[in-house]
Amino acid sequence: MLQGSLVAIVTPMFEDGQLDIPSLRALIDFHVEQGSDGIVIVGTTGESPTVDFDEHCLLIKTAVSQVNGRIPVIAGTGANSTKEAIFLTKKAKELGVDACLLVAPYYNKPTQEGLFQHFTAVADAVNIPQILYNVPGRTACDISNDTTLRLAAHPNIVGIKDATGGIERGTDLLLRAPADFAVYSGDDATALSLMLLGGKGVISVTANVVPKLMHEMCVAAIAGDVVVARNINAKIFALHQKLFVEANPIPVKWVLAQMGLIKTGIRLPLVNLSAQYVDVLRAACKFAHIL
Repeated sequence: MLQGSLVAIVTPMFEDGQLDIPSLRALIDFHVEQGSDGIVIVGTTGESPTVDFDEHCLLIKTAVSQVNGRIPVIAGTGANSTKEAIFLTKKAKELGVDACLLVAPYYNKPTQEGLFQHFTAVADAVNIPQILYNVPGRTACDISNDTTLRLAAHPNIVGIKDATGGIERGTDLLLRAPADFAVYSGDDATALSLMLLGGKGVISVTANVVPKLMHEMCVAAIAGDVVVARNINAKIFALHQKLFVEANPIPVKWVLAQMGLIKTGIRLPLVNLSAQYVDVLRAACKFAHIL
């Protein structure tokens, strides 16, 4: 079972918006060296809505080759078209990923039965571990706990990234889920709480900039070492908050550029960080000792 700090890695880009593959390779090495427990490539933080099919595959292929078996690679392969999600998941398996992350279909607002049939169709079509991704704040679509538990019976559906931030909801899911079904936080600010309740880790934005601390916090939290986990979380809690002052990944790409790890490229309709947030974000970084 995958567990720990699974970094939702950004997609480095040149200033003109073209993919910066050398920087991606260097960034992956940075994460392996700093202790990240897995790489999640072409997720929301990786600007998946704006990469075309060939770029999507290139990013997955690059991640798999650069990681070279050192830590797991999870590829974002979700779509609001079931046919497209199956296609992307098949390609990711061919490219050698360890698991796939499938977001709830966005914009077309399926019913719970539609969600069940969508994810079941992908799981039936591709024999690879699959993690559901529930982020209703972005998709306008919410996978209910009951639907999640129905899907957990499928052998290829091994977990869920819960980005709702709802601890009551997460607790209910943890209490009712099978022992071999992993619940991961998709909300950095509440990740510690979810892990202390039995969550297996976090698919993290914050881990992009403090991978070692996120890894150490996850190790402590999963082991039940509350004091250590709480102390680490206190150091980086401002980042959990301020990395979302504008739409992700605008703030985290700004921080990584300030750290010298990537260039400033980002794709429309996203733009670079607004000047009004620079001091706020810089203060959070200084508190975490990264700038």
